[in-house]
Amino acid sequence: MALGAFVLAGCAQLTQPFDNYLPLITQFGVYKLDINQGNYLSQDMVDKLKVGQTKAQVKTTLGTPLITSAFRDNRWDYVYEFSSAGRLREHRQFTVYFKDDLLARWEGDEMPQSAQDLNRVAATRSLPDDPYGQDAGIIGKISDLFKRIGDPAAAATP
Repeated sequence: MALGAFVLAGCAQLTQPFDNYLPLITQFGVYKLDINQGNYLSQDMVDKLKVGQTKAQVKTTLGTPLITSAFRDNRWDYVYEFSSAGRLREHRQFTVYFKDDLLARWEGDEMPQSAQDLNRVAATRSLPDDPYGQDAGIIGKISDLFKRIGDPAAAATP
């Protein structure tokens, strides 16, 4: 019996590398929602933390913590998970510690860049210029023709 359990456990490990590339038979026809759970923190939010801040200031900066314990009121845990197609894709944990109701230290996983930084990076990686994007089209050319007839000094659109 132990040998059978060992063999079956090995089969699960063999299919694991293919799970990201080939859909499982059990997933055909079933749509699974993308799920964001917890507190989404970015690096710019963490950069605003300073030792000595009050609990209210930390709550304003990071938001309400997902986990607060009645037994350890000097520790707040911020947990974030993202699941896509029924699989956990991202898990981050961030913890802040207080001493005498003032922020003493924090620790956790590396946080992603802020949304503004990501947008700046995306803007620099934009698609190449569309050669037809500057074309005025037939309506634009007719409009330019009438402009030139009315005002000979007007320049034509390329």
